[in-house]
Amino acid sequence: MPIIKSAKKAARQAEKRTKHNAEIKKAIKAAFKEFEKNPSTKTLAKAQSEIDKAVKKDLLDKNTASRRKAKLHELAKKANVKLEKLAKKVEAKKTTAKKAAPAKATKAEAKKTQSKAKKTA
Repeated sequence: MPIIKSAKKAARQAEKRTKHNAEIKKAIKAAFKEFEKNPSTKTLAKAQSEIDKAVKKDLLDKNTASRRKAKLHELAKKANVKLEKLAKKVEAKKTTAKKAAPAKATKAEAKKTQSKAKKTA
């Protein structure tokens, strides 16, 4: 047992954090098992969300999370479950990327024409 007051407090905090971290890990496992039992978009999203929260709080390494999410998607593919929100986001990103590309090209062309005008003047 710690004798110094700050060490006692640190021990209390460590105990509290350990319990909290264990709860989060249990939630991840429960969400994963729920998805295995009842594969649906809702349970898939819940499991992914729990994994992402754990990464955000530095409970899981990002590569571990990536591996677990890949496993989820593998199971989802076998069960013919797809995330609809993900598909919508990907489509939205593609359309905005196509619109943005020509605008950058026109700015670059404008700079070239300005530099040519300066050289001739």
